[in-house]
Amino acid sequence: MDSIRVDRWLWAVRLCRTRTDAAEACRGGHVRINGRTAKPSAQVRVGDRVEARINRRDRVAEVTRVIPTRVGAPIAAECYVDRSPPPPEVPDVMVARRDRGAGRPTKRERRQLERWLQRNR
Repeated sequence: MDSIRVDRWLWAVRLCRTRTDAAEACRGGHVRINGRTAKPSAQVRVGDRVEARINRRDRVAEVTRVIPTRVGAPIAAECYVDRSPPPPEVPDVMVARRDRGAGRPTKRERRQLERWLQRNR
């Protein structure tokens, strides 16, 4: 086997949780093969560069092996070279928390929270 559908390959190498998710990403224009937008039925071959936006993260993979079925994670990792940019850093922001079971915030607490959120934007 020298080629396979891109939606099936994304699912097989565990870049997408389900094949349906992979197909929807392709239909939505979030998957590109060698710089061209790919439909779910587009063929992937060894040496192709697959760029996908999955779960709000850009993934770039260079195909090193074509596999038809889903395999374990260690084997799946051998089927592509990950050229993805590092994930964006999460800003160190204070988070407003309330004690569990404290009930609805009072009008005063809501106003304080709104002022705090306006300052931290």
